[in-house]
Amino acid sequence: MAEFNQSEILGSVFDTTSRYVNVRPVGLGAFSLVCSAYDLVRGRAVAIKKLSNPFATATHAKHTYREIKLLKQLRHENLIGLCDVYISPRTDVYIITELLSTDLGRLLEAGPLEPQFIQYFAYQILRGLKYLHSARVVHRDLKPSNLVIDENCDLKICDFGLSRPYDHRMTGYISTRYYRAPEVMLTWQRYGVEMDIWSAGCVIAEMFNGKPLFPGQDPISQFYLILDVLGNPSDKFISRICTSNTIEIIRSLERRQPRPLETVIQNLDDC
Repeated sequence: MAEFNQSEILGSVFDTTSRYVNVRPVGLGAFSLVCSAYDLVRGRAVAIKKLSNPFATATHAKHTYREIKLLKQLRHENLIGLCDVYISPRTDVYIITELLSTDLGRLLEAGPLEPQFIQYFAYQILRGLKYLHSARVVHRDLKPSNLVIDENCDLKICDFGLSRPYDHRMTGYISTRYYRAPEVMLTWQRYGVEMDIWSAGCVIAEMFNGKPLFPGQDPISQFYLILDVLGNPSDKFISRICTSNTIEIIRSLERRQPRPLETVIQNLDDC
């Protein structure tokens, strides 16, 4: 049986086997803690993601199983690679993956990117999504912090905690607000890979502008920001909304005309 070393990181107990040393915090989320470490067996740096209380409920257990299964099955240059998985004596699950030096969110803190980097990152995002969608998997939480980048500017999509196979019956209020597709906000009964394409478009626009394209403070303001750019939705779009109250509200909105992209996204001509 493997021996575990216990440490306290950001107020959380973090258990690692003896093969992992130099453990340092990288990021903290609502349900996980991510640390960097050095793998003595593989001789390289790795990322260790702790899933807290992964078996607390059937839903938690299902999400844990789904994330590990997808990481194990999906192999692509633009998707993060799984190295190992273990369960600690406290029954927390630890997922070990490749470690890249930064993420797109951190790069964007400095402002807009240069055109050549936008082109290369956009290409890699779409290339990774093409593979993911060809496997009938929807990421469901594409955002700058889930796009990790190494010193060679190679990009990988990470964090498959909300991902799931596409079965035409997906529901639920997922993805981070700024990158959330309208159909998700309006609680359609069915949505699919298109929501990832919307999120990718928002990320690409953010690379040009250096700030989120639709920085809504809540779902309502988020939807109005989208309307200000794209105009009122078509009847075909409205027909797919589930609730009659929502349909009535949208039909009663003041008419808005779509704006040219070049007035919304800066320096488009440079690419």
